[in-house]
Amino acid sequence: MAATDQNAVTRQVPMLDLQAQYRPIRDEILATVTRVCDSQRFIMGPEVEALERELAAVLQVPHAIGVSSGTDALLLAMMALGIGAGDEVITSTYSFFATGGCVSRLGATPVFVDIDPVTYNIDPAAIAAAITPRTRAIIPVHLYGQSADVDAILAVANRAGVPVIEDAAQAIGSLYNGRPVGGFGAMGCFSFFPSKNLGAFGDGGLVTTTSADTADTLRRLRVHGADRQYYHTTIGGNFRLDALQAAVLRVKLPHLPAWTEGRRRNAARYDALFAERGLAGRVGTPAAMPGRYHIFNQYIVRVPARDAVKAHLESRGVGCAIYYPVPFHLLECFAHLGYRAGQFPHAEAAASETLALPVYGELTADDQRYVVDAIAEALARTA
Repeated sequence: MAATDQNAVTRQVPMLDLQAQYRPIRDEILATVTRVCDSQRFIMGPEVEALERELAAVLQVPHAIGVSSGTDALLLAMMALGIGAGDEVITSTYSFFATGGCVSRLGATPVFVDIDPVTYNIDPAAIAAAITPRTRAIIPVHLYGQSADVDAILAVANRAGVPVIEDAAQAIGSLYNGRPVGGFGAMGCFSFFPSKNLGAFGDGGLVTTTSADTADTLRRLRVHGADRQYYHTTIGGNFRLDALQAAVLRVKLPHLPAWTEGRRRNAARYDALFAERGLAGRVGTPAAMPGRYHIFNQYIVRVPARDAVKAHLESRGVGCAIYYPVPFHLLECFAHLGYRAGQFPHAEAAASETLALPVYGELTADDQRYVVDAIAEALARTA
């Protein structure tokens, strides 16, 4: 290895550093975990109830129902609408697998549509074109922490008389015209996977709704369809949130605004650094749309020769990731749906050109400059 190559790997910039987030709150977290352990109440109970109240206030919704994961939040929301065999659910072809996979798990048919090439969120016009008499729900994804075009999506949904389930798994704290996402549609679904802006110490999720009747249905379905123990009025599942996870999230929740601002600050710094290096024409940076408060769960760039750039960054000790390498319509498990390559060109282009860079709030300015320098090196090699 050449000396320059040896120097190139002396610095490590991880994709996400949860230790850096954990250290300042470690004592409070451990005291909270001890409190739950001493109580020996691990399933549901006061910690979950308190978290639900606190999140409902933050998200400005009357009802917040803690569940076992973001995936189960999506599944539960569709179960609450009675979605099943013969039904169609329209969603983006470009997202984390759960958005499409949960539709199929219920025996319904996912109907995939293309994205807006600027925001990576679902294209409202494509939704309108995909609606049929069998459409039972629309699931827009607030991808990477930026709200989808809520007004346009709701206009399409309302004309068709179809409910909207917001996939806000990556978007807790994201705003659309000053209002938190998750409260616009029939239901909103959130994830507390550890890598999220508000992450648990394992899996966890939330479903929000403005309807008291829907909230009652969700609470019933998450405990095997029972109104009271052993008296089951419908078929549900085990979608309960653990008390330990709820307690950890309650410690973290007050820090969320500051953590989010840290991500936004780092996103703005990346934008400035790319401009300083004269890379604005070669590196596509995220577009923060008017009226939308972007929380940057991911900072996504578009670069030529993406895979070569990724390999170079990794050789320099820079963590990076591809979200997502294959759109749903090209996945093997959905081959029976009959989609073809080239059908959704914007999603396919994003899958081949985008790269996520470290953006967590504790990232330093020096780390970011190092990342940008490494990208400049990689692009110089591919010029």
